Amino acid sequence: MILPQKHSFTGTTIFTIMSALAQEYNAINLSQGFPDFPIDEELSALVAEAAAKGFNQYAPMAGLPMLREAIANDFKSRYGIDVDKDTEITITPGATYAIYTAFSAILQPGDEVIVLEPAYDSYIPNIETNGAIAVPVQLTAPDFHVDWDKVKNAITPKTKALILNTPHNPTGAVWQKSDWDKLADVVRDTDIVILSDEVYEQLIFDGQQHYTVMQHPELRARSFALYSFGKVFHNTGWKIGFCIAPADFTTAFRRLHQYLCFSVNTPAQYALAHHLANGGRQPVYKMLQQKRDLFLDLLSQTGFSIYKPASGSYFQVAGYERISDLGDVEFAQWLTKEYGVATIPVSPFYSNKKDDKLVRFCFAKKDETLRTAVERLSKLNG
Repeated sequence: MILPQKHSFTGTTIFTIMSALAQEYNAINLSQGFPDFPIDEELSALVAEAAAKGFNQYAPMAGLPMLREAIANDFKSRYGIDVDKDTEITITPGATYAIYTAFSAILQPGDEVIVLEPAYDSYIPNIETNGAIAVPVQLTAPDFHVDWDKVKNAITPKTKALILNTPHNPTGAVWQKSDWDKLADVVRDTDIVILSDEVYEQLIFDGQQHYTVMQHPELRARSFALYSFGKVFHNTGWKIGFCIAPADFTTAFRRLHQYLCFSVNTPAQYALAHHLANGGRQPVYKMLQQKRDLFLDLLSQTGFSIYKPASGSYFQVAGYERISDLGDVEFAQWLTKEYGVATIPVSPFYSNKKDDKLVRFCFAKKDETLRTAVERLSKLNG
């Protein structure tokens, strides 16, 4: 029996490989983007409360009304924008699912999608699974800004969509308001749909501001905005996200969503709704910025190079050209085995596996975890 291969990527993702390697060698896992510190006690208690109160059966397909209302109120409070809880918000089992569903709602075989690289590894398989073609456009190092001339040149009559990510995984780069204006200039007078991956929207540093696609009326009318609770509330294993889109886009999204999963974890939705309503969305960026600053200070004592501190996200990219001539995948594996610290090489975030001798560290860890990890890395200096 020969089964069809739906996309060009083969084998296991680098995230799975590196986490398995970290476990095998008892290494400190700074590879995958998940915290090793606990979630808020209130949030834990609210899950138990949900189960005790009987919130254990299927939630409505679009999500619990109380959670969608809490999201709408949150966006009004933080961004000053109105979102219709009934026609524009859909709760999903994670943001990666939401990205796939949004692509499936709009793509036909032969369509083209512009992907800004380095990019989260699910984007291109999602595109190709739907019979469409990914068109990579590389961001410009070391600050990983968008070269808008390259984006313009990548557009063809077949271009159906463009996917972006801010704050950016893996580089920590953050879009400015001017980037949204330039994007609007590029897609104006086209039917290009925007997928805006904003899962790290709350993790932004140094007094900068997150500008969401929802704040740009022209772009909002053609966009799926995609979010995750896991990054904000340190509960990545809950896999709860949401999609905000215009009513007609939401209808197309839900047309598939109802058959892909139909309903999302009800007790978790209850807990998140009450936590948001109780003001639970605290400014977590302060804690994460402290961790980023601690990690940068510690890492400065090693042979790694920091070209630009992360402006947002969980991640810091570092160069190792002063340490080794190995390719980044081989270096990351060697580092895990020999020094007990797992990272993620950056080349898998490029479709052509571009190797700039960079690795990505996750600093969303306890301070003692970061200190112990860098203590191990300092041995690289001999």
